[in-house]
Amino acid sequence: MLQLTNVTKRYPGQTKPAVDDLTLEVREGEIFGFLGPNGAGKTTTIKMIVGLIRPDAGKIRVNGHNLEDDPTKLKAQIGFCPDTPELYERLTGVEYLQLVADIRRIPVRERRERIGKLAETFSLSHALPDLIQSYSHGMRQKLSLIAALLPQPPLLVLDEPMVGLDPKSNHLFKEMMRQHCDNGNTVFFSTHILEVAERLCDRIGIIQHGKLIAVGTMEELRAAGREDASLESIFLELTEGAGEAQ
Repeated sequence: MLQLTNVTKRYPGQTKPAVDDLTLEVREGEIFGFLGPNGAGKTTTIKMIVGLIRPDAGKIRVNGHNLEDDPTKLKAQIGFCPDTPELYERLTGVEYLQLVADIRRIPVRERRERIGKLAETFSLSHALPDLIQSYSHGMRQKLSLIAALLPQPPLLVLDEPMVGLDPKSNHLFKEMMRQHCDNGNTVFFSTHILEVAERLCDRIGIIQHGKLIAVGTMEELRAAGREDASLESIFLELTEGAGEAQ
């Protein structure tokens, strides 16, 4: 589903790459957690996957489409929710979702059904007629998640998607991620909430200083240490940075 091969990104003025020769494969039907300390390269990797920035080297493929050769078709495979929602504040919530539906060419009847169902799930139906500039942070996060889910994409790419969600929405969204993958799709998401990653993810990758330092199921990650080790203890041991974990 998602393949990164020798992907590297260096920002101007930096002595070391933000992402350094990253090779990773995320399989169809799995929830993949992408973890790392602050500044490890998670968001840079995500921005490259969704085409917001170009890698300096390496290849990115989604569902058979190459970012370098066919960026439009690659992006059509992805639903994306950034860590900080970038929304058009002078639109109402429903106008924004209609815009997303137009861009993704979702038929009118289907978009109405999906918008209604998703808005009800996230308890946002009452706010859809209001201007986005009046939304709280949590409401903006919900709207951004609805927009990512609306086209029912093969790949969901989510950067800290649960920040700002209330407990009910948080619980429902985790169930939706699982259902999305049970339907044969894939979720790739970053989080600092290690307990959620441990319970929810089929596999986990840990990145530090731009390099992938571990990848596997919880059982595979535990194989090098204690059989009962938590993801938090594994993470701290691998990254050697207790102060970075949240």
